[in-house]
Amino acid sequence: MTDALKIGFVLFDDLTQLDFTGPLQVLSRLPGAEVHLVAKSLSPVRTDCGPFIMPDTRLADCPGLDLICIPGGFGVDAAMQDGETVDFVKRQAAGARYVTSVCTGAFILGAAGLLEGRKATTHWRYHDYLARFGAEPVKARVVRDGNLFTGGGVTAGIDFAFTIAVEIAGEMMAQAIQLGLEYDPCPPVDSGAPEKASERVRAGIEQRFAPRIEAFEQVVDTVLARPETA
Repeated sequence: MTDALKIGFVLFDDLTQLDFTGPLQVLSRLPGAEVHLVAKSLSPVRTDCGPFIMPDTRLADCPGLDLICIPGGFGVDAAMQDGETVDFVKRQAAGARYVTSVCTGAFILGAAGLLEGRKATTHWRYHDYLARFGAEPVKARVVRDGNLFTGGGVTAGIDFAFTIAVEIAGEMMAQAIQLGLEYDPCPPVDSGAPEKASERVRAGIEQRFAPRIEAFEQVVDTVLARPETA
């Protein structure tokens, strides 16, 4: 592939850092990759774990993208209610070869009307809310429906990116990127999915998420009450 592959990551405050940087590490290594870190302004974007990210492209100045990727995080609540961000996603998706999200970034696609009638996934704790945006929820780490690629929660973004790498550049290139990154996960614990977690661990996470889910439900109600998404 010799032509530039324009990849845009949509950034917003309080995004989950690994939702963005995991796919970035993989997709930026594709042949011809031209990465744009897109935000409403060029001011630093706050992540959920401390570091700031410097956007290099404003929404208003972004060229047409071949691949648009939306990360997730608690900042999704504000982003999916922001007209400029949602309009940008809708506009770019109309001409993109690949429309993608990681974790709860799927709900920004939903707010843009891009999940209607499509299979999709997201973080396990938010999975049931996909149906409210007209999606068909599929419990998988990566889900493809035509040109729509969605990844599950946080670390699934790496597998998601390799799925896209295979699609764009073939298995050999994806394997080379994998080896270069030494992506060979072998965690010392095995509780990364709800069905694998103990009841005690699951209960602790549910308790931690409870206020977050309540706030998210209110945002979903607000977004879906709007005429353009109702």
